[in-house]
Amino acid sequence: MSKKSNKNNINILLTLGAIAGAAAVATISVKEFNKKHKKEKNLPENKDNDHRQVYFIGGGLASLAGAAYLLRDCNFKGKNIHIIEAMNILGGSNDGAGDSINGYVCRGGRMLNEETYENFWELFSDIPSLDMPGKSVKEEILNFDHLHPTHAQARLIDKDGVILDVTSMGFNNADRMALGKLMITPEEKLDYKTIEEWFNHTPHFFETNFWYMWQTTFAFQKWSSLFEFKRYMERMIFEFSRIETLEGVTRTPYNQYESVILPLKAYLDNFGVDFSINATVTDLDFKSGEEITVTALHIEEDESSRVITLNPNDVCIMTNGCMTDCATLGDMYTPAAYNPEKPISAELWAKIAEKKRGLGNPEPFFGHANETNWESFTVTCTGNKFLSLIEKFSTNIPGSGALMTFKDSNWLMSIVVAAQPHFKNQPIDTTMFWGYSIYTDKIGDFVKKAMRDCTGEEMLMELLYHMHMLDKKEEIMDTVINVIPCMMPYIDSQFQPRKMTDRPSVVPENSTNFAMVSQFVEIPEDMVFTEEYSVRGAKIAIYNLFNVKDKEICPVTPYKKKPRIIKEALKTSFR
Repeated sequence: MSKKSNKNNINILLTLGAIAGAAAVATISVKEFNKKHKKEKNLPENKDNDHRQVYFIGGGLASLAGAAYLLRDCNFKGKNIHIIEAMNILGGSNDGAGDSINGYVCRGGRMLNEETYENFWELFSDIPSLDMPGKSVKEEILNFDHLHPTHAQARLIDKDGVILDVTSMGFNNADRMALGKLMITPEEKLDYKTIEEWFNHTPHFFETNFWYMWQTTFAFQKWSSLFEFKRYMERMIFEFSRIETLEGVTRTPYNQYESVILPLKAYLDNFGVDFSINATVTDLDFKSGEEITVTALHIEEDESSRVITLNPNDVCIMTNGCMTDCATLGDMYTPAAYNPEKPISAELWAKIAEKKRGLGNPEPFFGHANETNWESFTVTCTGNKFLSLIEKFSTNIPGSGALMTFKDSNWLMSIVVAAQPHFKNQPIDTTMFWGYSIYTDKIGDFVKKAMRDCTGEEMLMELLYHMHMLDKKEEIMDTVINVIPCMMPYIDSQFQPRKMTDRPSVVPENSTNFAMVSQFVEIPEDMVFTEEYSVRGAKIAIYNLFNVKDKEICPVTPYKKKPRIIKEALKTSFR
C-alpha cells in the first residue's frame, strides 16, 4: 500500500459513513413497526403545530432525538422539522466508518448503560430495529448485550506484560476520606476545582487501581473538573462495585452509528423530516430586548449564503458544542494532523453568548486543546490471527473484555476488542479493534516519538511492545490492512474545569423559542460524555418549548440514595 494511495484513502474515509444497508427494507420495517405501535399507544392529538417550523442546528444524536420527540409527542409533520448539519454525515460523535479495503475507523466508542440511560431506553423503545422486524432498537441492543455479557479479565497490565489483580481498589484511609467528603460536598462549592486539587493531600489516590480504571473507562484527567468526577461517582456508584470487570457496560450489536443513528434516521425519514448536510449555520439573529427570541439563521452552503427568517411561532434548537470537532485522520504511514482550530460549533456559541446573557461561555471547554485532546487508532486485519493472540493474552473472547489498559505506558494506552463483526459491511474474514491513549504529547516507551506525531504503523509497534509481541511482528503485520489514527483536540472538553454558569440551561431563562442541546448544557445531576445526556437534553428542550404535559422526563435514578448500593460501594472501597 503506497503512501499516495493511503492519503487518498484518508479523504475517502472522511466521507464514508458505515454502510446503511437496504433503504427499502428499512422503510418497510419502520412502517410495520409504526402500524403495530399506533394500535397500542395513545398518540397525541393535534397541538396546533401544523404551521410551526423547527430548526435543529447540528445533526448529532440530540437533534435527531429532538426530532423524534416532535413526531411522537407533539404531532409534528416531518416536513416542518429541519436538521442542518455542517458535515457530510449525520450522527455527531457516534462512530462507525470505513470498509475492509481501506480500513475501519472508530474514533471512540459510546458505552451504554442499562441502569442510568433512562430517557435513552424510553425513546429507543419506540424506534424500530432495522435488523429485527417487529422489535425496537432497545430490544435489539439489550438482547445482544445479554447474549454477550462483559466480564473483563485483563483490565490493567503492567510493564512486564503481567495482568494485575484489580479486585482491590488500592485505597488507603486518606483516599477513602477524601472520596467520602467529596460525596457530601455541595456542587456550589466546586467552581473551577480540579480532581487533582481535591486529592492534593493524598497523591496516593492517583496510584490506585481504582484511578487507573476509572480514568481510562471514562477518560478523566487529573486536571478534569471535580464537578464531573463527583457526578460520575454519584450517578455510577453501582458501577464502582464492578469497575474491575465492567459488567455494567451495555454493548450495541454494531458500532454506534449503525446501531443507534441509522435506525433513528430511518424513523425520521419515514415521516419526511428535512435534512440539510454540508450546511453551516454561522450566526443567529435575536429580537432586541431581554427576551431570547431567534428571528433568523445565517447559513453558508455550497459556497453561497442564505438567511432563514423565523416566523413568530417557529423554534430554533442549537447544538452548542461538539467534542469531535476538528478531528483528523491519518493512516498506516501518515500521522493524523493536530489542528486545534476554533471548532465551528464553539464559534457559533461564542457569537450568540456575546449577544444575549445566560447563554454560557465556551472558553473553558474549547480554549485548552493541550488539556482536552487524546488520540485513538483503529486496526483492521485480514483473518483473526491478531485477535486470537489478544484473546490468548487476555483470556477474553472479542466483545467480552471491555478495556485493557497498559498502566505503565507513557501514553497510557488502552485497547478495546468488540464482538465481531463490528460493522455491517465487515466480511467474515476481516477483523478489527481500536485503542486510544490519553497522553499524546508524551514520548513512547518503544517508539521514541510523541503519540500525536506517530503513524498508524508506529502506534501498532508501541502496542506490540506493551503486549510483549514484538517477536511476532512480521506474522501480525502480514495480516494488517490499515491502522488509522484519529486525533481529537476537544474530545475531553466537556470535562474541563468550569463554574456552574459556564454551561447554559437547555432552555435559557427568558427564552421564547430557543434551546440548546449537547454535552455542554447544564442538566442537574446527570453526567456528560454519554448518550443519555444528549437524549435527556433533547427531551427537556422539546417538552418545555412545546408544553408537553402528558408525558414525563424520566428523572435521574437516585442510586446514591439506595442503601444496598451504598453498602456495596463501601465494601468495595475497603477491598
